[in-house]
Amino acid sequence: MTSPTTPDGRPAAEAPGLLPPPPVAPATSAPAAPSTPTPVAPSGAAPSGPAPSGPAPSGTTASGTTVSGPAATTPAAAAPTAAGPTTRSGRSVRPYDEARVQRAVRELLSAVGEDPDREGLRETPARVARAYREVFAGLTMDPRDALTATFDVGHGEMVLVRDIEVYSTCEHHLVPFHGVAHVGYIPGADGRVTGLSKIARLVDVYARRPQVQERLTTQIADAMVEVLEPRGVIVVVECEHLCMSMRGVRKPGSRTTTSAVRGQMRDAATRAEAMSLVLGR
Repeated sequence: MTSPTTPDGRPAAEAPGLLPPPPVAPATSAPAAPSTPTPVAPSGAAPSGPAPSGPAPSGTTASGTTVSGPAATTPAAAAPTAAGPTTRSGRSVRPYDEARVQRAVRELLSAVGEDPDREGLRETPARVARAYREVFAGLTMDPRDALTATFDVGHGEMVLVRDIEVYSTCEHHLVPFHGVAHVGYIPGADGRVTGLSKIARLVDVYARRPQVQERLTTQIADAMVEVLEPRGVIVVVECEHLCMSMRGVRKPGSRTTTSAVRGQMRDAATRAEAMSLVLGR
């Protein structure tokens, strides 16, 4: 191959203002695909034919181009699952760790300036850990288990359980709030009712958790609807919150009332009847 020259015969490299074009790097290309056409599989089915030899492609080339084909697809990483058992209602919870609670209580006592090794406090971490196992037992309970027993009595009118004692723990300050819950429902078309004690158990399942009263009220009503399939539900909760009585604004005796209504209980006349039963008038 001869070098390029100018019109007067000189090499192009020696001519002023004329430079040879820069060398071009040879282009690299991916290996040619097999000439045999790949049969098209029906929608949703994997293509047939022998698998390609050699290591399976990773799904992405060095330049970032995605390689198509089932064998080249890199599956997404699976999301980590929460530790601990899962209740039937689908809520994933960690098992109660009593030893860890003890260590945390001991550290708390030290942090507030106390001596956790003095006689009166030596067993306090263990006592608190045992108490919290009971106070927060609802975290590992399935609320639907509380309403498993039903009876066919052909009753189609309102059933209301008043003054169910409530003891729960404010999730904002970890101090108690207590009061009463009133739970009423109109059975479904089949006339089946649940045991009266089962309603009280349902209240306990949701109360024995770090809670706020508004959510507690809603959860009780929604569980009644989900499990019993009644025509209507009403839940009224009245509580005094120690986070408001013993600290902050310090207003002992003040009570908070929350309600939740579902189905036919939204009807004004039916709701008025239920509230008259709640108030005992």
